Amino acid sequence: MIDGAAKAHLHERHRDVREQLVEKLKGLSEYDVRRPMSRTGTNLLGLIKHLALYEAAYFGHTFGRPFPEQPIPTLDGNFRNRDFMWVTEHENRDDIMAAYQRACQHADTTIESLPIDAIGHVSWWHSDVTLFNVLLHMLVETSQHLGHADIIREGIDGTAGASTEPLSAAEQNEWATHWTMIETAARKAAGI
Repeated sequence: MIDGAAKAHLHERHRDVREQLVEKLKGLSEYDVRRPMSRTGTNLLGLIKHLALYEAAYFGHTFGRPFPEQPIPTLDGNFRNRDFMWVTEHENRDDIMAAYQRACQHADTTIESLPIDAIGHVSWWHSDVTLFNVLLHMLVETSQHLGHADIIREGIDGTAGASTEPLSAAEQNEWATHWTMIETAARKAAGI
């Protein structure tokens, strides 16, 4: 049986991952948080916008506690991630960050008020689910995007891991040596 201690642990981990994700945008320019950093256009502020929608939908709509703000795109099966994983020039960074915080607060209220085995319905999955399933899903989803954000931030300014400080010259040299070792091993394994 899944109990309140498991719920509290998952919720705390989810909050921690959310906070780490928000930290990835600190100290960056407007351009750097918006610019596409992969072939598919993945960018930091787009990840926040995406997760704001998911927090609102999974912990709101699923459990009959709709997020009170509009417009929130719906997850009715007719959406495409590419439609809401980026930010237009007309969308304000502070507004998106604030919307994410409000969506997370709304989600936290749902998590705290319902038992771990509360039943909800994910319409885009066409399935009933428990709060446990949704909480675990969102912890995985947010952690996955935190990994994306780690790599994106490293590509922007070299900041790696939990730090938001640039690497020192010594750390840059250590990582360059490490990178060269990995590149050499890859070339040798491939016979290049």
